[in-house]
Amino acid sequence: MSTTTPTYHALKVDAQKCIGCTHCMTSCPTEAIRIRNGLAVIEQKRCVDCGRCMRECPAKAIYAEQDDLDKIKSFKYRVVLFPSVMIGQFPEKYTEDQIYAALLKIGFTHVYEVEQPIGFLKDSIREYCRKDKTYKPHISTFCPSVVRLIQIRYPSLVDNVIPRKSPQDLGACFALEQMKKLGAKREEIGLFYVTPCIAKMSSVKSPADGEESIVDGIINMNELYNRVRKNISTAEVPDTSDQRENLTRDGILWSLTRGEAKHFGERSMAIDGIHNVIKFLERLENEEVPDLDFLELRACDQSCAGGNLLSGNRFLTAERLEHRAKRYKSSLKFKDHPIQEMAPVLKSKLISEPLKANPAFILDENREKALEKMSKMQRIICFLPGIDCGACGAPNCQALAEDMACQQAKMSDCVFLQQTWQEENKISTSKALNNMEKKWGKDRFKADCNKRGRRNEGF
Repeated sequence: MSTTTPTYHALKVDAQKCIGCTHCMTSCPTEAIRIRNGLAVIEQKRCVDCGRCMRECPAKAIYAEQDDLDKIKSFKYRVVLFPSVMIGQFPEKYTEDQIYAALLKIGFTHVYEVEQPIGFLKDSIREYCRKDKTYKPHISTFCPSVVRLIQIRYPSLVDNVIPRKSPQDLGACFALEQMKKLGAKREEIGLFYVTPCIAKMSSVKSPADGEESIVDGIINMNELYNRVRKNISTAEVPDTSDQRENLTRDGILWSLTRGEAKHFGERSMAIDGIHNVIKFLERLENEEVPDLDFLELRACDQSCAGGNLLSGNRFLTAERLEHRAKRYKSSLKFKDHPIQEMAPVLKSKLISEPLKANPAFILDENREKALEKMSKMQRIICFLPGIDCGACGAPNCQALAEDMACQQAKMSDCVFLQQTWQEENKISTSKALNNMEKKWGKDRFKADCNKRGRRNEGF
């Protein structure tokens, strides 16, 4: 992706709900959030759509922008594509046939789990890892948050990222080919991907490799789950096992932690949780990690079972998927399966463009100016208290110093410096209050028992 190409982000802030509480700002792993005029503002260049801010927001002011489900009505053939992790959301009393039947009842005409052709992806990754000996460890492209994190924060590692498509891209190609076999024309087919997280939503709208996705719409898994629960029946439904005939044990487990890593040798490692991933990438970039062959990095705890658009408990979801996988064959048993007829087409769709760096953690593109700003930052930090309270509207003193060096903040934003200046008669009390109100909003500091965000408000 070109560094000049704008990246789509699904995360948005509802100004009517935001209470400027700093929960999102302090939890953001890439320091992409600031508080300005009493509202949270997301810096798009640094956002990796990990969804931590949405999880932490007590006012539900941060949400994911999504396509309207009614969009499916525009197509004759309405194909729903979903990862197996969606099945893991449902209690054991519901069968796969009942879930599929409910999806058809909602309005879809065809149902596909995206991991059905996972054997092709596994073989393609293994082949690439065997041939490429230059960049180790090889890093999976499964998690879009991690891919974008590497692009903006660890650009020296972009060549380690395996140039292969993600399962949802492969699944969409697989479903499209299946529909064409049935005689459907491309313009009649609507492909709708049900996403377990915000990052995958953004990756479909704005792929990291710059290639346009063939998916026609994105559906929030939490919303669709609730729709299915309303339409699902425990009564006997038609057998839909033929729609899962290509699904394998490996595919079902692919979205869980170690779902990939276990297939690529003993020198493979799986890490989940965005903060854990960042700590590990720091060490990897500093060459503090012993030799590894393959890295599976996932932003969510328990990987996709803990996706931020899922409604169920991540541990129960993982357990259900593990039990479900036991009923399916390994992808190794599919060597002589009819799906192999699609190998030439699907394997050609697997290759993605090499990832390009898009660094966002730089002070200036001009090296001399960057050094000047770094020197200015170091001088500014000497005057800051190092308390990292967030009262300045930045997550910590280091971030505030960076903002000041880039002329996006000023010294008076620090409440402790203001207090010192008042004591030294360098600034009036009214001026200090005015500065605070500019940051946090007018009348923010007046006593009000009905203010949003008060204790026990029910968040």
